[in-house]
Amino acid sequence: MKTPYEMSIVRIVRMEFKEECTSEFDAIFAESQSKIEAQPGCRKVLMLRSTLNHCQRTTMSWWNNEQALNAYRQSELFGSVWPKTKSLFAAEPIAWSMDWSSEITWPH
Repeated sequence: MKTPYEMSIVRIVRMEFKEECTSEFDAIFAESQSKIEAQPGCRKVLMLRSTLNHCQRTTMSWWNNEQALNAYRQSELFGSVWPKTKSLFAAEPIAWSMDWSSEITWPH
């Protein structure tokens, strides 16, 4: 479907960590965020903390297209960050990608 707006994708990953590992993940994210954002085709990366479950985090990353996301997932950076992150999980992560239109704005 064609649209007059520029399309990109947002990758959403919900993760639940072992209680004793949440601060370790927060540190990994803080160290990695700008490096991920510097990857070709990455527009922005955010992390959200659940208000109901202090062990749950959700990352949202905006990419020019699926190819840019997949290139990152094959990168040396991902290869070093993901295994560290994965070792901290209390449950399997849930991930999905969605189309994101440039006409969508953040609430004020």
